[in-house]
Amino acid sequence: MASTIKVNNIQNQCGANIANKCGTTITLGASGDTITLACGASQTGFGRTGTVNWDTTAKTASFTAVSGNGYFVNTTSGAITVTMPASPSAGDIVGIKDYAGTFATNNVTVGRNGSNFDGAASDPTLSTNQLSVFFVYVDGTQGWKATQNDSGQYGALYVTATGGTVTTCGDYKIHTFTSPGTFCVSCAGNPAGSTLVDYLVVAGGGGGAANGAGGGGGGGYRESSGAASGCYTASPLGSGVSALPVTASPYPITVGGGGTGVTSGRSTQGSNSVFSTITSAGGGETGSFCSGASYTSPAVIGGPGGSGGGGGAGPSCTPNVGCVPAANKGSGNTPPVSPPQGNDGGRGLHSGCYSPTGAVGGGGGGGAGGTGGEPVLNPGTGGTGGVGVSTSITGSPLSYSGGGGGGIGPGTGFTVPAGSPCGTGGAGGRWPSPGAVAGTTNRGGGGGGGGHQPQGGANGGSGVVIIRYKYQ
Repeated sequence: MASTIKVNNIQNQCGANIANKCGTTITLGASGDTITLACGASQTGFGRTGTVNWDTTAKTASFTAVSGNGYFVNTTSGAITVTMPASPSAGDIVGIKDYAGTFATNNVTVGRNGSNFDGAASDPTLSTNQLSVFFVYVDGTQGWKATQNDSGQYGALYVTATGGTVTTCGDYKIHTFTSPGTFCVSCAGNPAGSTLVDYLVVAGGGGGAANGAGGGGGGGYRESSGAASGCYTASPLGSGVSALPVTASPYPITVGGGGTGVTSGRSTQGSNSVFSTITSAGGGETGSFCSGASYTSPAVIGGPGGSGGGGGAGPSCTPNVGCVPAANKGSGNTPPVSPPQGNDGGRGLHSGCYSPTGAVGGGGGGGAGGTGGEPVLNPGTGGTGGVGVSTSITGSPLSYSGGGGGGIGPGTGFTVPAGSPCGTGGAGGRWPSPGAVAGTTNRGGGGGGGGHQPQGGANGGSGVVIIRYKYQ
């Protein structure tokens, strides 16, 4: 038979209460007492109080946290990653405290280990000196939530970086690289501030050849939409293109040079420009007139690239018979990306298809915004360079990646072949003058094709890399 003891108070020999029930409240112990569970015993139903057991041996290297523990983290010697517990349960808690006041210099990355932080699948960064923070796991949707002194984590943190020429436009910073360098990110920000960077990556334009040559192709053009760093108008090529996330690390920057214009033979392709995962291809080189060669000869075919080079004047044909441009244009958007980084060059005229005074015309180089033009027989002119595109990522609208104009060979009374309508591709040459014009420096313009020898083609313009983000 079970026994029952009915009592409202249990006291020790000194008359102090050990247990007391008053109404619906049960009190264990008296002021100054310590209540201890026996070794091996456990409790249920009390819930967690929000405290942790602090490990007083400072952590100086990356480690995996255990629920219920607090850690003093010493980043004096370098950044540290604290990986949260895998498969946490509601109520799990981890505490982190800056041991030496160095979180701003060497950050702590909190590895989510498969769980969200504040509903986002991202790893927070702790970057405020003397920060102390508790992370409590709530559920599978929100994941870990910061409590108490969490201003360094959930206050606004912004991308912080160095490199290139830095300017500001309102709340945004713009880093412009006109030559190779490093975009060095020291703080990757957080969702309350900024975590993404917009970009413009323009490759070098192709060079122009001589002797009725095509114009050089504009450098490949790749741009994000501008949604992450607002207050400017991106080109149509940036529509729907996401900005890039960054981490606290260095990003090497490659700025492609323009292709070389030549006085004989083929010119050279522009060089690639690179930022992070974005590569823009150099503009295509150009072919020139080569008597006796076939239409498929490399001597007269425009080269592929970000935008294709214009085709040179093709080999001889019966005058005024089949006077159509040769199939020798260079292909744009090579290698292919979406949206396209450029367009095809224009085709060159057959060299036998002269105007009455004997013009030989090359096709215009392709541009980021349009294909290269084709020569006009009468009046004689080389093909116009393909149109470039405009963006105001630097704060003011500028045009980039226009194609070079095709050259026009022997003859009189012909107009000067035009560069791209956006002005970044150089105009083609007309024999005996004027000479071909170079593509615009740091705008990725294609070089103009040359007229009759010894007049040479012009150099392509170098590229540029521009990075923009919210910094305050």
